[in-house]
Amino acid sequence: MPNMIVLSTDFGLEGPYIGQVKAVLYQEAPNCRVIDLFSDLPKYNIQASAVLLAAYSHGFPDSTVFLSIVDPGVGMPERPAVVMKVGSHWFVGPDNGLFDQLMMRDNEVQRWQIVWQPDQLSNSFHARDLFAPIAAELAQGIFPEGKLKAQSSVAVSARNRIYPYVVYIDHFGNVITGIWSDDLDTKKIVEFHGREISYARTFGEVAFGALFWYKNSSGLIEIASNCSSAAKALGASIGDTITLR
Repeated sequence: MPNMIVLSTDFGLEGPYIGQVKAVLYQEAPNCRVIDLFSDLPKYNIQASAVLLAAYSHGFPDSTVFLSIVDPGVGMPERPAVVMKVGSHWFVGPDNGLFDQLMMRDNEVQRWQIVWQPDQLSNSFHARDLFAPIAAELAQGIFPEGKLKAQSSVAVSARNRIYPYVVYIDHFGNVITGIWSDDLDTKKIVEFHGREISYARTFGEVAFGALFWYKNSSGLIEIASNCSSAAKALGASIGDTITLR
């Protein structure tokens, strides 16, 4: 059965880039579903995007293929191209740290370097020319063995697991952080831009316009405001520091 290809990139919806990648996917795997998860990952920000990819890739069917691209070093020889199988999901993209959070949170990791190159490989658009064709094969249940070289798993330092910064601001102005909510004490106070913010379970537990932090549905700490924009109230930007006490 054809599988699902999930796109997560920092390309934006404007301009030709997402359309060009999707054109290759539809040509190479016409019966597979292509889902947009993120087209607005933080530009050039590999660490923030790594947190978001690890958090929001859960809940998809087994064998889903994630085509994930945040690649400011595209075309450079020291940045290999990889396929990874993490748990029951496939990930295709640059080996630049984008998959580190996934590897930290799952012990079942297999890894291959992409050694194949197409006849025409641009210097600056590997998402279209290199990664998309491999993702299309995997999504059709084809393991491109001759195009991949098995690698041993690379140890990732657990100290990078907590990323105490703003990683994303959603449509509602909710401020998503890189701090995982696993077992975090709800008595903790979040300090941000001189404000002290307390925990609430969900929006309806606080007054209209009140700020609070909560454990969001994807496992990250999020700062929100009931029926209002926390980002606007706090002057938040991606990359701002979060402090817990």
